[in-house]
Amino acid sequence: MLILSLPAWSGTVEDALGQAFPGATMTSVTDPLPLWQVQGPGETRVWAFETDRIVDIPAYSGKPVNMLVALDENGKILLSEVLEHHEPILLVGIPEQSLFDFAAKYIGLNVSDRVRVGAGNQQDVISVDAITGATVTVMVVNETVMRASATVAAALGIAGLDGHETLPAAIKMEQFAPADWTTLTGDGSIRRLHLSRSDIDSAFVGTIGEGVDEAAESEASDTFIDLYYAPLNVPTIGRNLLGDSEYQWLMEELAPGDQAFSVMANGLYSFKGNGYVRGGIFDRVQLQQNNQTFSFRDMDYYRLSDIYIGGFPGFSEMAIFIARAKFAFDPGSPWQLELLVRRQVGPVKSIFASFYGDYLIPESYVDRPEPPVLAELEPLWVSIWKQRSFQIVVLCLGLGLLTVIIFLQDVLVRHPRLLHRIRTGFLIYTVVFIGWYALGQLSIVNVFTFVHALMGGFTWDVFLLDPMLFILWGFVAMTLLLWGRGIFCGWLCPFGALQELINELARKFKVRQYELPWAVHERLWAIKYMILLVLFAISLESLGTAERYAEIEPFKTAITLKFQREWGFVFYAGFLLFISLFTRKVYCRYLCPLGAALAIPARLRLFDWLKRRPECGQPCRVCANECEIQAIQPDGVINANECHHCLDCQMTYHDSGKCPPLVLKAKKQAKHQRHRTSEKTIPLKNAGP
Repeated sequence: MLILSLPAWSGTVEDALGQAFPGATMTSVTDPLPLWQVQGPGETRVWAFETDRIVDIPAYSGKPVNMLVALDENGKILLSEVLEHHEPILLVGIPEQSLFDFAAKYIGLNVSDRVRVGAGNQQDVISVDAITGATVTVMVVNETVMRASATVAAALGIAGLDGHETLPAAIKMEQFAPADWTTLTGDGSIRRLHLSRSDIDSAFVGTIGEGVDEAAESEASDTFIDLYYAPLNVPTIGRNLLGDSEYQWLMEELAPGDQAFSVMANGLYSFKGNGYVRGGIFDRVQLQQNNQTFSFRDMDYYRLSDIYIGGFPGFSEMAIFIARAKFAFDPGSPWQLELLVRRQVGPVKSIFASFYGDYLIPESYVDRPEPPVLAELEPLWVSIWKQRSFQIVVLCLGLGLLTVIIFLQDVLVRHPRLLHRIRTGFLIYTVVFIGWYALGQLSIVNVFTFVHALMGGFTWDVFLLDPMLFILWGFVAMTLLLWGRGIFCGWLCPFGALQELINELARKFKVRQYELPWAVHERLWAIKYMILLVLFAISLESLGTAERYAEIEPFKTAITLKFQREWGFVFYAGFLLFISLFTRKVYCRYLCPLGAALAIPARLRLFDWLKRRPECGQPCRVCANECEIQAIQPDGVINANECHHCLDCQMTYHDSGKCPPLVLKAKKQAKHQRHRTSEKTIPLKNAGP
């Protein structure tokens, strides 16, 4: 069978497989998993698949690295290629080719192999070298390839893997027995991994790390780390360690299916390290079970400060880690705690060695159900929507509130203080929840992706994989046709909301504001449309290239990656936000290609609920002068292509003390009232006889 290492591929999956296996026939199948069956003349069958249709493992960017992998009937990996990634690997001085070369290292391995990144000198582990500066990314790639391959092999029943699954064991939550430290360590409820300095030195023998920081003969027996670990969901373990109140709190924090583990240690080596501060992933400790690796992110960690069990020896470092429900951790099956020890071998280069502590839960703690009848696999997007149900509910509630605001705008604008507070609160919700938490920042790249999908091979499944973007785009499409682009640009764009909040804060501190002359401002509008046309032309040639040039959007830097990028991108985004101190939403007005793209279909809007009077523009220009993004033309007409629907002009429209036509009308009414009153008070002359 041909074994290939392909360069980065920008065509379809079918084209990539055709190049990898010339002359072979390809058949797309969906049972038991979405796969391609590749059959060549005189050769064994090959099964190929995209990893993001098998597993969902977020990488540094928060999105998966999509790989194309092919297996033969023996479970041998014949093809390993990066199809798509959203990692900032290009933006920190690391060539993208390094990622492609790393992916090719899996060719020739077997799904049953234990493969680790930088594992050092481990007899039962195959080590693959990390990319310096991108350790988190390649650890995710390793997990993606091996987990997806094992899942496919198990489903197909190849490579000696069993495709029949059983239900996980259930912890007996009603069972509890008081116990001290000696009892729980003695019966295996709490396990220990003790490593001396000589153990560490031995692990690096034969590697480039040999001899680095090696212990002196007198220090060889010194403790490097003395580590204890245990599952906390088990009441006899968790309640005795944490105490009743802390255990109850932890159980309430866990979602159904989540499993909590305590890790405690003394010694020279920290099992937490500080890598999670930079990358959000703990790169020194993880779990292994059934050929799967469970890595922990910063959101899966709780600080453990107090232990209440009798006989507790005390530790310098303690933590609680959570294996989330999506990993389907089985508390009744054997598992291992993997400790990765890093040894620095150069200014920026390091090597890892892995050490394992086994764990098998005492049988008295669990119930084991009978194997169930296998159910049909649900689509990947369905499981993703279930996993993100909280985000979906909160987003839908926010969009529902915004819809109410739009429909009641004529009532709300008569109460400026209330509307201002509502708007400020909603902008904060947009930045914090939609942007930074749910990563729901829409981008011009989404528009290009949709357009290209319409041009060929459209399928809803692709867009349903990200429920936040799907719901947001559905709502934006509706509001575009009803009211124009202003609903998104003024209320739902996280970066636009961040600019506006910064400008509001600057105004509170009396920072001087600057506006361009109308003639200059009007011509600068055209810039964003020219940027849109250039990016669209590039996307016709290469969507990937267009995505790179779409970095003119600061969204990825400021919202998606929260400024964790190379300084040049951070400076660019920061500069745009700095300008917002003095002029509101400069980027939105003049540079945003997404705003330009939305303005085009918005010209078909059905309703125009922003009211104007004949006096607007001539002679009255109060609203035009107060419009903070200069969307009102000198003649008083609101330019719907530029309006952000902030409703400031509508508050002025209904303000009888501010709108000149209303002020004049009020004066006339008051004068007329005084005249009528004076007529009633004139005394009548007595008529003579």
